Amino acid sequence: MSLLHTLLAFLLAIGTLVVIHELGHYLVARWCGVKVLRFSVGMGKVLWSRRVGPDRTEWAISALPLGGYVKMLDGREADVSGLPPEELKREFTRQNVWKRIAIVAAGPLANFLLAILLYAVLFMTGIQEVSSKIGEPAPGSAADRAGLDGGDVVVAINGESVSGWSDLRWQLIQATLEKEDARIVVRRLHRGDFTFTLPAAAFSKLDIEQDVPSALGFSIALPPPVLNKVAPNGPGAEAGLQPGDQITHVDGKPMRDSAAFLHAIRSNPGRALQLDVLRQGSAIALAITPRAEQQKAGKDSVTIGKIQVELAGQPDMIVVASGPLEAAGKAVQKVWDTSVLTVKMFGRMVTGEVSWKNVTGPITIADYAGQTARVGLASYLSFLAFISISIGVLNLLPIPVLDGGHLLYYSLEVLTGRPVPERFGEIAQRLGVGLLVTLMALAVFNDVVRLL
Repeated sequence: MSLLHTLLAFLLAIGTLVVIHELGHYLVARWCGVKVLRFSVGMGKVLWSRRVGPDRTEWAISALPLGGYVKMLDGREADVSGLPPEELKREFTRQNVWKRIAIVAAGPLANFLLAILLYAVLFMTGIQEVSSKIGEPAPGSAADRAGLDGGDVVVAINGESVSGWSDLRWQLIQATLEKEDARIVVRRLHRGDFTFTLPAAAFSKLDIEQDVPSALGFSIALPPPVLNKVAPNGPGAEAGLQPGDQITHVDGKPMRDSAAFLHAIRSNPGRALQLDVLRQGSAIALAITPRAEQQKAGKDSVTIGKIQVELAGQPDMIVVASGPLEAAGKAVQKVWDTSVLTVKMFGRMVTGEVSWKNVTGPITIADYAGQTARVGLASYLSFLAFISISIGVLNLLPIPVLDGGHLLYYSLEVLTGRPVPERFGEIAQRLGVGLLVTLMALAVFNDVVRLL
């Protein structure tokens, strides 16, 4: 069922995004007076079709679901010499260059508009996410050296407002790409706002394929360690721990949150520890010895301590909601920022600053589609918006056979006053196909490596 769920979520996502992209081409082509012969969802052999409308446009579903196309009346693809004059006027290459630019650009633009719409809806209805309150920074980490402390709430990074953990992560990724200082404004309970700086050197060796916040020492703030369950006959039960107990200290060290307590237990296998416990308002002291157990860590195994208890509580959650105008503005900004980041990623991959391992293909996209669909509608819609932006940006790259390649040809035509030579176009088309096939092969290879 999990595989079927993932497959259905993937096909729904790809089908929706392809239809929206091709509808952009179709609607603007019709608006410009160009005759559309076929609108296909999928590539390859046509499995089902029906002709509708005054032009008898063929609406089709084809065998390969990874794509789609709009086929227009085009003299480069078929002999149109025998058509009557009123039909020739509707042939694509006979349109002026600005109409051709509009038709080609409409596909990526439709993807961006869809992403703006989805984000605006999410911002208006409210997105529940983890707050930007941070846990105790890892000792010696960049966050620790900068002076940040557990319980700090990050409110801005480099002048950009931070409302939740996703904003915090996004701004740190931006700083990682730019290899620049990160000025972090935090709010401390009853003490006001403070500004700290993570120097550019902290980002110099980071790669965005890492968990950037974790690599810098940031972690999500967790609640104090309160026990929800205690397994019978486990070290916790033998020590006298009970559900509802709050651990305040381990060997005299205060336990600010659950993460600190977990670290204290896991890092002391087989060693006797002194626990200070708060039980129904009364303080008691207990001795406990974590049981030593082996755990896999990559190809190796490590010894950790376990006491067989379950901790209660969740991180602080917030709901970020906006009015219609604010939501629309935030959605436009989100799409713009994501598009710019995607372009920067491509540029840095070309220059070797970012690994080509970041290129993902249909397997990874399907995996994320399934995961987000299981989490909930809001996560799935956010995923759709992100992939829609990625498709829009990818199609605008100046690679022949993509929309961006055609826009490059037409831009040269605007500048020179004459079309790109046909022979040049044919050679560029072949190179473009080769480059696209190479990128797809790399994406699938990366997908398989991730699975293995």
